[in-house]
Amino acid sequence: MNSYNFRCEHECRNTCAALTRALQLESSIVRLSEEILTECEDENIKSFLANLAENSSVQVVSIMKKLNEIRARMQINNEMNDMFS
Repeated sequence: MNSYNFRCEHECRNTCAALTRALQLESSIVRLSEEILTECEDENIKSFLANLAENSSVQVVSIMKKLNEIRARMQINNEMNDMFS
């Protein structure tokens, strides 16, 4: 059983629900890692969490780029449809 309870509605317009959800989760990982970093005293754990936060930050940027591509493509499609309407 999936604990994330995500189900794609397949009705995305200018965004993708799956990518938006992934963005939320990755952002949460970054925030959690940064929060733990301020409390943790073990340098080994702090180093691991810093790497985790950095990797998640890279993923956040990657997801945002893809969402922007989707929005741009949909905007172009909408403009094309408007031209022929």
